[in-house]
Amino acid sequence: MTYGYLPPPPAKPPLSSGDLAASISALVLTYVGGGVAAFFAVFALAFTDYCPPATCHIDAGINAMAEGFIAALLVAVAGTVVTVIRLVKRLRAWPFAVGTLVLCAVLCIGAIGGYIAAFGG
Repeated sequence: MTYGYLPPPPAKPPLSSGDLAASISALVLTYVGGGVAAFFAVFALAFTDYCPPATCHIDAGINAMAEGFIAALLVAVAGTVVTVIRLVKRLRAWPFAVGTLVLCAVLCIGAIGGYIAAFGG
């Protein structure tokens, strides 16, 4: 009694080059934009020389910046992991990469807005 060989597994669908390009572009923009925003945030904190006590809360400004950028970093890492997993599985990944970019931008803008609100600007 012979059974022969098992049939080969089905081939994976091809990877969409447009999906790959859009995903990589969005993730690169996410990290570059976050890095630039964090760079300017550090300089904004470093060169805040005048802080009137009646309208300025230095601790609140630092906390707003730190919380916003830490949240943006966590979202960026999670979005990158999800995007890479979807690319490996040959599923559409660009919406997750673009969503990561948008959410990180909102978090960075919120961090800078919290800094401005805390310093009475």
